[in-house]
Amino acid sequence: MIRCLAIDDEPLALQQLAAYIGKVPFLELAAQCQSALEARKFLEEDAVDAIFCDINMPDLKGMDFVKSLLAPPMVVFTTAYAEYAVEGFKVNAVDYLLKPFGLQDFLRAANRIKERLDVTTPLPQQGGGGGDSDTIFVKTEYRIVKVTIADIRYIEAMSEYLKIYLEGDPKPIITLLSMKRIEERLPDTFMRIHRSYIVNLLKIQEVNKNRVIMDADTYLPIGDMYKEAFQSYLDAKFLGK
Repeated sequence: MIRCLAIDDEPLALQQLAAYIGKVPFLELAAQCQSALEARKFLEEDAVDAIFCDINMPDLKGMDFVKSLLAPPMVVFTTAYAEYAVEGFKVNAVDYLLKPFGLQDFLRAANRIKERLDVTTPLPQQGGGGGDSDTIFVKTEYRIVKVTIADIRYIEAMSEYLKIYLEGDPKPIITLLSMKRIEERLPDTFMRIHRSYIVNLLKIQEVNKNRVIMDADTYLPIGDMYKEAFQSYLDAKFLGK
């Protein structure tokens, strides 16, 4: 199922979006929001595969909202103003629905989302060779990539996004995901040391006062809420007087 977020400040338009999503077998309505600010709050706690977003909304325009997302899911814009179409495609929108649109137009956009996901989603590997507990799959931009858990050095939270830093790769993977969700999938060799950081305990080089040193250029703070648990880990591993 493709999880979708519907966003429109007009209640009837939002109701129509939700109804259309419900009519498509491969779509699932994760939530419906009446503002981009409400949508942003939702995305801080959950992730979706696609957004159906009105452009003309108070407080924060749909276009500006999407541009503010570091790793946006697939986006279909909806609006009554045709002049926004070109600008919509500049931000890599999958499709553009001009109001009033019917179910047939909506199906066209939904199928475009499905086609992109079918192309980018890796097929499961067949046969033996270890379980899948050593890897996770995360979405970044329009791709779904496999991450070997042992290669993760640390994870940084940024609002509704995560930056996953891997061994040997200076550029992090940016994904729309919550800290809680990824914590549930990580083994006990990982520990949260700050509200914004999870570290691979096997990759730590040094602990200096209230900082964890991952390498010569990476110093991560230890938050007050996490000091006790982290100190317990150090005490269990510490050799000395």
